[in-house]
Amino acid sequence: MPAVTVENPLVLPRVTAPAGARTRRVLRVATAPEGFEGEGFPVRRAFAGIDHRHLDPFILMDQMGEVDYEAGEPKGTPWHPHRGFETVTYIIDGTFIHRDSHGGGGTITNGDTQWMTAGSGLLHIETPPESLVMSGGLFHGLQLWVNLPASDKMTAPRYQDIRGGNVRLLTSEDGGALLRVIAGELDGHEGPGVTYTPITMIHASISPDAEVTLPWRADFNALAYGLAGEGFAGAEQRPFGMGQAVLFGDGESVTIRAAATQDSRSTHFEVVLLGGLPIREPIAQYGPFVMNSHAELAQAFDDFKAGRLGTIPADAS
Repeated sequence: MPAVTVENPLVLPRVTAPAGARTRRVLRVATAPEGFEGEGFPVRRAFAGIDHRHLDPFILMDQMGEVDYEAGEPKGTPWHPHRGFETVTYIIDGTFIHRDSHGGGGTITNGDTQWMTAGSGLLHIETPPESLVMSGGLFHGLQLWVNLPASDKMTAPRYQDIRGGNVRLLTSEDGGALLRVIAGELDGHEGPGVTYTPITMIHASISPDAEVTLPWRADFNALAYGLAGEGFAGAEQRPFGMGQAVLFGDGESVTIRAAATQDSRSTHFEVVLLGGLPIREPIAQYGPFVMNSHAELAQAFDDFKAGRLGTIPADAS
């Protein structure tokens, strides 16, 4: 972990927070509960301990793995529907195959992202390739759900295939952190992901005992999640690590520091940073549908049962 890296971060553009930027304080550190999803692959519910009012425009995020499968163990999801939001699947280690009833799909592997706008609705499936099922191996990734505003809930479905080599690579002022901008903007540098809802998504690898302070839009919320290793959040140095989420308060910059000693599984402190412009609209969610009212939820179920969200392709196994 991770696949997308550089030998010398100092050759990359450097990011610094403006002098006098208000540092965001840590409001909460929450440990993600563990569970199972789909056909039984292990997940951590990254934001389960944070009130949904502070997550807007994000709905949920699952850390899939990290798990080292034995032969025959890798699992995925069956065909299932979605409407009203976007799913973002980021694979750090391993391989996943996506296919949907709207014609989108592909194979993503180390450092790749699939960005699916469900919009008005579709069916999709995510599975490991047969080769991974046969051999077993390491699997680790994230799936993030991003809400859509009411005006875009019924937009046409869209699929983006974001290769790891296309993410925007940046570094901190002293070169101690490698920053991968997957979507949104950081200090004037744009990531490749195109979003309906303004957000920023970054994967940071922070060297032991290094600190990074990033400029952060004052109108965005700010969240961090530990993928591997140990470190600290905010100027007050609140400890957090793998499987823990951090909620920041108001301000114009975010600070993360890596512990001086990391565990044997990771040489760096691996952190995902998320921020988004709150939509501030009512949310009615049930399972795979995220709408604005119970009537819209009922319509989504009716449309699914009537086959109006799409049909499983005839050649699907």
